[in-house]
Amino acid sequence: MKHPSFSIGIEEEYQIIDPQTRELKSYITELLEAGKLILREQVKAELHQSMVEVGTEVCSSPAEARNELIRLRRSIMELAGKNGLKIAAAGSHPFSSWVEQEITPFERYIGVKQDMQILAQQLLIFGTHIHIGIEDPELLIDIMNMVRYMLPHILALSTSSPFWLGQDTGLKSYRSIIFRNFPRTGIPPHFEYYAQFSRYVETLVKTHSIPDGTKVWFDVRPNHNYPTLEFRICDVCTRVDEAICIAAIIQVLVFKMWKLRHDNMSFRIYPAVLIEENKWRAVRYGLDGKLIDFGRQEELPARELIREMVDWLLEDVIDEFGGRQDIEYVYRILEGGTSADRQLATYQRTHSLQAVVDQLITETAEGVL
Repeated sequence: MKHPSFSIGIEEEYQIIDPQTRELKSYITELLEAGKLILREQVKAELHQSMVEVGTEVCSSPAEARNELIRLRRSIMELAGKNGLKIAAAGSHPFSSWVEQEITPFERYIGVKQDMQILAQQLLIFGTHIHIGIEDPELLIDIMNMVRYMLPHILALSTSSPFWLGQDTGLKSYRSIIFRNFPRTGIPPHFEYYAQFSRYVETLVKTHSIPDGTKVWFDVRPNHNYPTLEFRICDVCTRVDEAICIAAIIQVLVFKMWKLRHDNMSFRIYPAVLIEENKWRAVRYGLDGKLIDFGRQEELPARELIREMVDWLLEDVIDEFGGRQDIEYVYRILEGGTSADRQLATYQRTHSLQAVVDQLITETAEGVL
């Protein structure tokens, strides 16, 4: 069996912030003009004008991905800074209202607004998408089926959206709730083989439900344009260290699944409805709740099961990509909490959502500027 490339690509969506009001600022069209000269196709507009997206080049290791992400964050921060603006990475803005945000006047986003109506306007959320190169489509589908089980564990490590419209939602990833309102989202169903997935997409295209496979927004999916398995479940990570840690975990997780298959073994496949139960727990409680171990048929502390997952990954594949130190950063996340936990702690201490925004701006720039 040919070894896939297991390349890494990371896309991040950032908030454009007015540092005086700490509100979101509609500025993407101006930022894009300057950004294209420096970053070319690595910087993109998104649905709302107060959001900017960047994407790394194809990387072979977490170390390469880190260098790319730092370069991109620094470039965007410098471009925004020339206009007195700041950049923050969090799954939701603590208090800016979606009602007041301007839609980017590009044809594709006008089309999304037309199709989704008020749901599109509400989609004021920010995520991290991680691509892992798998050139064999049948292998890609097999691995997608297996890694679904670990998606809630990964989400729990990335939560960064506890606030919405100035309120403490009581959830660690409110972004997940907002995105769930869109069709073709959530944990994907089990597909027996790639042709079955292709027929699913073709049927939706033929019946004018979607224009192409880019409108299938599962938490993990075969990317429509590239030979990658795209993980879409994460809130955008506030710190670069968090983003690279999660990317390294995902790369090794995919490698581990390939290795099992190469050795004529497999990971037990569970139905999406069960995995969704764990996803809800990750959305609601993050690291502070319990996840279900479906093999043992019992709930256990999320931190315990995530540590178990990471120890399993570290057993025999970690040195393949030189990412041991990046993956071991997970123990710092498990001990100190996620961005959502830090945001809540700051709010409880200061009673100020503006202070939360200031913290996000500072942490987004850590190790970058």
